[in-house]
Amino acid sequence: MKAVQVRKAHELVIQHVEKPQISNPTDVLVKVKRVGICGSDMHIYHGTNPLATLPRVVGHEVAGEVVAIGEKVTSVHVGDHVVVEPIRYCGACYACRKGRPNVCEKLSVFGVHEDGGMREWFVLPEKQLHVVDAALPWEEAVLAEPYTIGAQAVWRGEVEEGDTVLIQGAGPIGICILKMAKLQGATVMMTDLSEQRLAFAKENGADVTVNAGQEDVRQRVQEWTNGEGANVVIDAVCLPMTFELSFDVVSVAGRIVVLGFDERPSAIPQLPITKKEVTIKGSRLQTNQFGKVVKLLNEGKLRHNGLVTHTFSLDEVQQAFDFVESHPEQVRKAIIVFE
Repeated sequence: MKAVQVRKAHELVIQHVEKPQISNPTDVLVKVKRVGICGSDMHIYHGTNPLATLPRVVGHEVAGEVVAIGEKVTSVHVGDHVVVEPIRYCGACYACRKGRPNVCEKLSVFGVHEDGGMREWFVLPEKQLHVVDAALPWEEAVLAEPYTIGAQAVWRGEVEEGDTVLIQGAGPIGICILKMAKLQGATVMMTDLSEQRLAFAKENGADVTVNAGQEDVRQRVQEWTNGEGANVVIDAVCLPMTFELSFDVVSVAGRIVVLGFDERPSAIPQLPITKKEVTIKGSRLQTNQFGKVVKLLNEGKLRHNGLVTHTFSLDEVQQAFDFVESHPEQVRKAIIVFE
């Protein structure tokens, strides 16, 4: 079978490998249909993802069809359409005992720490697969994993109906956060440097958009919230300056959620944290969000509405990575089509 492997930085190959086989009674063999290209896949390709090891078959945004199951599999059946929950965890460490397997001490992420889904077939335990409605287009189903990232950020921010939410960054993850925040009943402001991205955010439900390169975000937040500040600030830009800005614009008793991996320090004084009693939370991957997202997809309450902008065949995967790298302003989400 064909598999897409990053051998080393900037070296992407389609290699021929042996088709995987079911070896455990809870294993499921899946034929891949669609794989999304994520920013983390691009970082692996560039050799800048600090968590990945090379060589690596990339791809963790995956949708496919079940073609065989182990003898003890009960939750999926041959012919089911499924999406992949990409985390493998120990179940015994402190994080797992606290119901936070997404930060397990022995966490292994499909497509990052272990070979992922950008191949014609793969085998995973049934607990990492979620059945979606077979009538759901593959281009919708493949976005389940990015939506769980948005759902996690909204959950970590404790977003409730009536909250004001500032999302910094209107890229693909920002849009996924937006969709989930609006479903919670929040009012949302989004910032970005791109008018095109801000226009797309508006089309997908953003109540207010702000060009951070041309307007004073602090002033706009104060005007928007009548001086209260945003109840929840979610940083999907993840630069030191955007993290610092979060503390200036968050309300009293507010929550700040950050998704970044930037190792550069931010200058954060203690006073606004204590005075406002601000809660600061990281958000990584997802915790029990797939069930919610799959239900929303099946009910038609989540639709990509233009989030998928480009599709490429498996044989065009190098062109796909090159295009995403060279035209980031044109690409919201690119997917690889397996047939």
